[in-house]
Amino acid sequence: MALSHRVKLISHMEEQVSRDETTNNTHEAPAGEAAENTQQAEPAPQSSADTLTAELKQAQDYLAGWQRERAEFNNYKRRVEREMKDIAQNASAETLFQIIPIIDDLERAFTHIPAELEGNVWVDGVIGIHRKFQKLVDELGLTIIDPVGQPFDPSRHEAVGMEDSSEIESGHVTTTLQKGYARGERILRSALVRVAN
Repeated sequence: MALSHRVKLISHMEEQVSRDETTNNTHEAPAGEAAENTQQAEPAPQSSADTLTAELKQAQDYLAGWQRERAEFNNYKRRVEREMKDIAQNASAETLFQIIPIIDDLERAFTHIPAELEGNVWVDGVIGIHRKFQKLVDELGLTIIDPVGQPFDPSRHEAVGMEDSSEIESGHVTTTLQKGYARGERILRSALVRVAN
């Protein structure tokens, strides 16, 4: 074979190889892109799952925060209701504390009604006023502390003296000088008493 013919053949083969490489590169590029797309498509679901997980966590955080706020609001509401109830009770107790001496004065007056005024219409009217005060005391839940014959209780009674008694045993109340008043467990005024020796 002539040298020139061999050179042409080699040259032709180089061109063919060059064309084949170009063709392969052209065909491989879309395949490469497809591979890249496949690789990009795979992270997309992963990315979507991550996004959903992040959104779920954020929703859970919002829910937890909302539940905390709601619990705090309910606690605040209960505290305010309790404070309002205490304020109302303290206000009514203060009012009652001012009415009690009037009741005491009326009762003292009734123990000293002159004989000539007994059955008098005016006196009966004052007695009616006293009954209304007593009804108010009952409606407001006050209990009268009149502990004659009961053991002396320093939390409910205030001793102003001691006396001998043959009828009442030692340490018990012999006389109530001034009635006390309580509302539930709260003592509005201790009873003033004398205690047996």
